[in-house]
Amino acid sequence: MTGWKDHLIIAPILLPLLAGALMILIGERRRNLQATLGLVSVAALLVVAIALLAVADSTGNTSTQVYRLGNWPSLFAIVLALDRLSALMLVLTAILGVAALVYSLARWHRAGAHFHPLFQFQLMGLNGAFLTGDLFNLFVFFEVMLAASYGLALHGSGAPRVRAGLHYIVVNLTASLLFLVGVSMLYGVAGTLNMADLAARIPAVAPEDRALVETGAAILGVAFLIKAAMWPLGFWLPTTYAAASAPAAAILSILSKVGIYAVLRLWLLLFGAAGGASAGFGGVWLLGGGLLSIAFGSVAVLATQNMARLAGSAVLVSSGTLLAAVGVGQIAVTSGALFYMASSVLAIAGFFLLTELIERGRDIGADMLAVTREAYGEDEEENPYKEETGVAIPATKAILGMSFMGCALVLAGLPPLSGFIAKLTILVPLFAGQGTVSVTTWVLLAALLLSGMAMIIAMTRSGIDAFWVSAGGPLPRVRMLEIGPVLVLLTLCVALSVKPAPVLRYMQAAAQSLHAPQHYVRDVLSDRGSQTSVLPPGGGR
Repeated sequence: MTGWKDHLIIAPILLPLLAGALMILIGERRRNLQATLGLVSVAALLVVAIALLAVADSTGNTSTQVYRLGNWPSLFAIVLALDRLSALMLVLTAILGVAALVYSLARWHRAGAHFHPLFQFQLMGLNGAFLTGDLFNLFVFFEVMLAASYGLALHGSGAPRVRAGLHYIVVNLTASLLFLVGVSMLYGVAGTLNMADLAARIPAVAPEDRALVETGAAILGVAFLIKAAMWPLGFWLPTTYAAASAPAAAILSILSKVGIYAVLRLWLLLFGAAGGASAGFGGVWLLGGGLLSIAFGSVAVLATQNMARLAGSAVLVSSGTLLAAVGVGQIAVTSGALFYMASSVLAIAGFFLLTELIERGRDIGADMLAVTREAYGEDEEENPYKEETGVAIPATKAILGMSFMGCALVLAGLPPLSGFIAKLTILVPLFAGQGTVSVTTWVLLAALLLSGMAMIIAMTRSGIDAFWVSAGGPLPRVRMLEIGPVLVLLTLCVALSVKPAPVLRYMQAAAQSLHAPQHYVRDVLSDRGSQTSVLPPGGGR
């Protein structure tokens, strides 16, 4: 790349940063102007993300685009790195950002103060976390992302939202503390926080320091797995996401994938095949934790009687599936996991938006026992944002019903939609080319089948309650601003089903790059020639 294209990598961070700062200066009294600026920002962000995806896909199977702020050497610079994985996450974030923001303009952006600046800073934190090549700056972007998510989770009013939001804040503050402890231990041994530099130094760490490195990595991993909602660390997620407003929950749903991204990036970079004595460290825990998360999420799916909590429980199943697939450590399985992540992110965000439309006008939980309401943390107070919006049209329930069916098929992994293809691409490599199928493969197969069965049972039960039992009620009043984003997200899932080959090719190339981290290290440290470190292992202590 030459000229202005050299600076395109930093645009996904600068665009929402500048838009959010300008919104604060504009003030809440000019909310329509804020909304217009927000739409321009997310639209530009989507265009930039797609352009970066094309750049990442056109530079060879293993090349990484590196952006060094101030053109300082990698050891000192704030490094941004773009490869296929980070470009994929940028596109998913931008798509969810457009969908959630457009949906919010119907009414939710007026439910409380500072929605638009918080939304922009949320996008900035997400994009920065996906692009940074440095652990300290990953922490910085994590905190920006989390600070904005606190405001979005609490956006609006109501005791359930405040209660769940405060729990969410406490859990994530604990994760941030663990993040700092883990990073400090790694720096104390390796003397650097640049991810590529860490990958170059860790294999040469002295044997007496190896335990300290692995302990620091384990503590750092716990911080990531809290955000990824791995069992037993994900107890907070269904309640928090169910209590948040629909557009906030939709954009927050990708936050769990930030934890997955960090685990995938750092585990293969630091403890992959080139990790020396620590190669493969933690893989068994990822696989086991992923399988337990699938089991816990499946039980939560069956146990919940609230559609918003059902969507939150689906996030747990999705995270567990991804962690288990990553823990297998095979290129082809990682490729399938990336396809699954794209499919599930779109479907879960669409389901969060759809849930509010389906339940609009219904007294959620009125047919349940009072003890059941209390057990699930629901409050009987009147919803201050329950006023009717939009127009009632005869086709509304049919559109909502078809959209609900589409979400059910994708999340359960049933044909013909993308969820089925995703699970198939995870499982097929495990059964191909082996004389004897391992026990792990059979356990993963059983977990994916049973979780899909649990999801379809729960979705069928919720669908009967929403569209059959309540069929005699008034038509829900829905605006195109609200149903449009849902239809777009589901259309993208259909597109993944109709034309999966180009996407699978991209995911395969991304997985190959992740499993060959020496190319990432080479590109990030290329400004230092053959020198791989300035300080020897332990030189930072």
